[in-house]
Amino acid sequence: MKKLTSLLISCSLALAGAALAQQPVEQQSPSKGKRAPEKARATQAQQPKPNAAKPETPPAKQHGAIKDREPTNQPGAMKERGATHERGTTNEPGARKGGRTDVSGQPAGAPSPGAKQQAQERRKGMKTPPANAKASPHATPATAGAKPTAAPPSPASPAGQQNAQANAGAKAKKPDPQKVQQIKSQHANFRAQPKPQQVPAVTYNQNYRIQGSDRWQGPQYEVFRSYHPEWHDQGWYRSHYNRVELIGGGYYYWNNGYWYPAWGYSPSAQYYAYDGPIYVGHHAEPPDKVIADVQGVLQEMGYYKGEVDGLLGPLTREALTAYQNDNGLTTTAAIDQPTLDSLGMG
Repeated sequence: MKKLTSLLISCSLALAGAALAQQPVEQQSPSKGKRAPEKARATQAQQPKPNAAKPETPPAKQHGAIKDREPTNQPGAMKERGATHERGTTNEPGARKGGRTDVSGQPAGAPSPGAKQQAQERRKGMKTPPANAKASPHATPATAGAKPTAAPPSPASPAGQQNAQANAGAKAKKPDPQKVQQIKSQHANFRAQPKPQQVPAVTYNQNYRIQGSDRWQGPQYEVFRSYHPEWHDQGWYRSHYNRVELIGGGYYYWNNGYWYPAWGYSPSAQYYAYDGPIYVGHHAEPPDKVIADVQGVLQEMGYYKGEVDGLLGPLTREALTAYQNDNGLTTTAAIDQPTLDSLGMG
């Protein structure tokens, strides 16, 4: 019995020693028992877990830290050092995500609308005009407002004469030389008669000046610029001019290619349809015949609608004005040297 008891005690001691031998060393040492959980967690952390999320790359440092970043080929990263001295000047996708937010509510790296526009203008080499810059006097209506339209120049002004000459090429009409000679031959013995009912007479006015003549340029218009009516008796006219004739109800004197009204020569014969010089050339043809020739040619060309009466009345002067405008001549509404030459009668 004692032997059996001793055997059981030996087996129990052997089993206890074997169990004690199988325990980890850490459990046997009380001073190292606290490190066991940390090693276990480290071992578990080293083992890869399925579907574990990869750690995110920490965001780039702000402000000055960005200057020290090395070049990278990652999308949205800065291409070189020092390129971010001015914040918000890039619109590259993904640039500086996750940065801090400034007081305006925009991310620190997000370009503001004004900064974005300035960056685009700098890339294009453009300059933004100052806000208070004055509009150029030559600015278009879209930028400086529509320019006021100037009033058209008067036909008698120099600008009006230039406009008439510029448009003369499209409207110029020249008479047929053969037709001119035919009309002149028909009026070889023409004599005008006074017609105060159809063509009212003008009255004497010593202060009268031909309207607009001060703007007619050239020596061929000097007689019109300097003309003013004078009242003299027969003796005075005879002593100053060698030719004075009664033509169409009034007396005229001839001087250097022009016929002029001889006011005062005969108070009973002072019917004048026009008060001013009438150019007839150096052949000294009677003024009524030359007027009739001009009327006939202008009538043939469609300018004159009245009767060929040899009187320089309103209808004849209107026809002269139209012809002069179409041919780039000074609009004198009179028979002058340039007009007579243009009609082939000089």
